Amino acid sequence: MLDVAVIEDPAAAEVSLDPIRRRILAALAEPGSAAALAARLGLARQKVNYHLKELERHGLVELAEERRKGNVTERVYRATAASYVISPAVLAAVSPDPARSPDQLSARWLLALGSRLVQEVGTLLTGAARAQRRVASFGIDAEVRFASAADRTAFADGLAEAVATLVARYHDESAPGGRSHRVVVGLHQIPAAPATPVTPDAAVAPASDAAPDAAPVSDAAPDAGPGQENAR
Repeated sequence: MLDVAVIEDPAAAEVSLDPIRRRILAALAEPGSAAALAARLGLARQKVNYHLKELERHGLVELAEERRKGNVTERVYRATAASYVISPAVLAAVSPDPARSPDQLSARWLLALGSRLVQEVGTLLTGAARAQRRVASFGIDAEVRFASAADRTAFADGLAEAVATLVARYHDESAPGGRSHRVVVGLHQIPAAPATPVTPDAAVAPASDAAPDAAPVSDAAPDAGPGQENAR
């Protein structure tokens, strides 16, 4: 079983989004038969069998083993991956294009970069899986809490300068047999957790502590103009 599988086929994506099939996929993190799944999920066995065939047809589940039980052969399935990502390639005609309106301060442009990242890495993973090879990649995930919007701006400027310096140092357009790599660095505010229902005895946090950011109100407008959308 793979850790992550990338769904690039529109039909497979449609199959995976069905609520019952999503439950079956989650349950098949551990191998199980149609009868066992039906009992666990509270569904009719015939319905589970139907959905299993569709999931298998699109490569989302696979046969793990067959067991003989008297005169009956029981088929045991498992999910082909622990988790799945639907590639933006599924919506190729309308997927975001980072080249359309590049803007380092735009959250929508950052989302377009993320979409391209998922699509390109997904394609690499799919090809590597067929060739039984690993994908050469590198990632950094860090969290930083800024005291002010000014500090965040200074951090972004320093980060951009450091990346530009590294790229200039190692980029070699004429290297024989060289391989092009893409560097994507993003900075965004971490979304707040869903609000917890207030009970009579619950403490009330100060209003300023609940604000998503300390930036000016105009800066947080949902539809700010170009270049100001995420400049916090």
